Amino acid sequence: MSSALTRPPSRDTSAGDAVAPPRRTRILALPEARWAAAALALFLIALPLHLLGAPAWSWGPLFALAYGAGGWEPGWAGLRALRDKTLDVDLLMVVAALGAAAIGRVLDGALLIVIFATSGALEAIATARTADSVRGLLDLAPATATRLLDDGSEETVPTERLAVGDTIRVRPGERIGADGRVLDGASEVDQAAITGEPLPVAKRAGDEVFSGTVNGTGALRVKVERDPSDSVIARIVAMVEEASGTKAPAQLFIEKVERRYSIGMVAATVLLFALPLLFGAAFRPTLLRAMTFMIVASPCAVVLATMPPLLSAMANAGRHGVLVKSAVVMERLGRIDAVALDKTGTLTEGAPRVTAIHPLPASGLSEDELLRIAAAAEHPSEHPLAHAVVDAARARGLAIPVAEGFVSAPGTGVTAIVEGRTVTVGSPARLLRERAGHAAAAVAARLEEEGGTAVLVEVAGTPAGVLGIADRLRQDAAATVKALTALVGGTPVLVTGDNPRAAARLAEEAGITDVRAGLLPQDKVAAVKELERAGRRVLVVGDGVNDAPALAAAHTGIAMGRAGSDLALETADAIVVRDELATIPTVVALSRRARRLVLQNLLIAAVFIGGLVVWDLAGHLPLPLGVAGHEGSTVLVGLNGLRLLADGAWHRARAANGR
Repeated sequence: MSSALTRPPSRDTSAGDAVAPPRRTRILALPEARWAAAALALFLIALPLHLLGAPAWSWGPLFALAYGAGGWEPGWAGLRALRDKTLDVDLLMVVAALGAAAIGRVLDGALLIVIFATSGALEAIATARTADSVRGLLDLAPATATRLLDDGSEETVPTERLAVGDTIRVRPGERIGADGRVLDGASEVDQAAITGEPLPVAKRAGDEVFSGTVNGTGALRVKVERDPSDSVIARIVAMVEEASGTKAPAQLFIEKVERRYSIGMVAATVLLFALPLLFGAAFRPTLLRAMTFMIVASPCAVVLATMPPLLSAMANAGRHGVLVKSAVVMERLGRIDAVALDKTGTLTEGAPRVTAIHPLPASGLSEDELLRIAAAAEHPSEHPLAHAVVDAARARGLAIPVAEGFVSAPGTGVTAIVEGRTVTVGSPARLLRERAGHAAAAVAARLEEEGGTAVLVEVAGTPAGVLGIADRLRQDAAATVKALTALVGGTPVLVTGDNPRAAARLAEEAGITDVRAGLLPQDKVAAVKELERAGRRVLVVGDGVNDAPALAAAHTGIAMGRAGSDLALETADAIVVRDELATIPTVVALSRRARRLVLQNLLIAAVFIGGLVVWDLAGHLPLPLGVAGHEGSTVLVGLNGLRLLADGAWHRARAANGR
C-alpha cells in the first residue's frame, strides 16, 4: 500500500465514531484544470471581439494567451515524448493549431487548443476523484481499538498497532478494529461492506469477523488473526489500486489510426515544404502550400468523427439516468461480450422485506394478527429485520399496539408484552435444534431452504407462526438479464458474497444459471479474470465496497448509484443514477450504435481529406477553398454524430433489446 494512502497518525477517532466522508480534491487544485479553465476563459473573451471585426490588437493577444495556457503542457509533454522516439498525438494537435495560426486561421487553432486542454482536465479530475475515494475507504476501519491486557485492564490503541494474537473488545455499535475470530460474546454484525450480504450476520464464539464491519447490540471479545496491513479492507484498497494501475490504458479506436496518420502527415508536410525549396522554389508560396496541406490533412475531421457520436450518446444516456464518465468508456461499453452481476443492491432492492406469513393453525391467529403482534414487539428494535416486520404491518394498514417490557437478546431476538401477552420474535435456531418435528420448525426450515430468513413468533412461550423475510428481486431484473443475454450471446454470471441458497433462489427467479456465491472481494476479481483469460470483455455491475475491486479489474464497470458506496461510484466507469437496472442493456446498445456512426464518420472524413490532399498535391488548391472543404467535412461529421442526441436514439436502442 502506498504511503499516500496511509491514514495520518494524528487523527483522533474512537472505534465507534461515524465514518467521515472522504475528502475531495478541489478541481482547481489540479494544474490541468486551472490551465484549461484559463484557456477557455481567454478564448470566450476573444471570440466575440474576433467575430465582430474588432481590431486585431484587441483579440490577438487574448488568443495568443489561450494558445499558451492550453497548449504549453501537452506541447511540453509531447516534446519529452519525442526524446523516447514517441510521437504524441496531443503534440501534433498543438502543431496543427500553430500551423493554422501561421496562415491566419487563428480562431480554428485556438478552438482546437481549448478542446484538447479541456479533455486533459477531465481525465485528471476523474483520476483524482478515484484516488480520493480509495483513500476514503481506509476510514471504514476505525482509527482506534480497545485492546485487553493480560491483567484484565483495557487500553485504547491505534488499530495499526494491533498485532496478531492481541485480544480486543468490541462494544455495541462500534466498528470492528481488525480481522479476527470471536472468543466469546454474541451479536449480529453488519458486514455488507465486505460480503454484500443484505442482513446482519449472527456472530458467536469461533466465528470470523472483519475489520470495518459494524457490531450490533451485543459485546464481543475478538482475537486478532491478521495484521492490520493485511486485513480484508486493506486488501480491497490494494486490489483497486492494482487493477486501476495495471488495466491497459483505454484507447479509442481512432487513437490507433491517429498515431500512424499523424506521423505520415508530419513527414509529408516537411517534404512538401523542403523539397521544392531544394529545387529553387520561392519561399512564401512553398510555405503557403505546405501550410494549406497541413490544414486540409490535419485530423480535425478525424477527431470529430469520433467524439460527437460518443459524446452525444453520453448526453442521451445521462438524460435517461446513466452517467458515463468518458467517451472512452462509451466506446468500450459497445465491445463487452460477457456480464457479471452482483446480487444485493444490484439485482435486488437491497432491503429485507416480509415475503411470507405463516400462522400456525393451533394459534388461532390470522395472518394480519400474527404480523400485528410481531410488529408491536419489534417496533422498539433497530434491527433491519425488525424494520421489515414493522414496514409490512404498516403496508397492510394495521394498527400496531404499544409494547411494554421490551428486551433484546443479541443473536436471538426480542421479547415484549403486547396486549397482556408475552410475545417473542427471533431466530428459530433453538426450535430447529430441539423440536425439529414441530410444525413451525418445518415451515422455518422450508423458508430457509428457499434462501430466505425465517423469523419465529411465539406467544406465551408457544410457537404461533413464522414470518419469511428476503431481499426482493427488482421488478426489471429478469427482463434485464434476458436483454443482456441477447446482447452478449450468453447468460450473465451472478457473483455475490451472499449464501449459496439465497443466491440460487434469486438466480432462478432472474433467469441466471451460472451462480458463484459466498465470494469475498478478491474472489470476485478472480472470477472476472477467469472470464478475461477466456478472451471475454467483461462488464461488471455492482454497488458496494466489496464490488469495487471487480469494477476496477473488469473491462468496464457500472455502479448502481442510489445505494452505491463512494468507492464503487468512483471506481466504476459508469453509474446508473436512478437505479433503473433496465437502462444497462439500453446504454450498451446505444454504445454500439455510436461505434457504427464513428465508422461512418471516419469514411466521410477520409473521402474529404483524401480529395483535398490529392487536389493540393496534384494541382493548386486555393487556401480559402481548402479551409472551406476542411471545415465543411468537420461540420458534416459533427452533425452526423449529433443524431444520437435525440430521444429517438435512446428509444430505438431500447426497442432493439425487446424492451
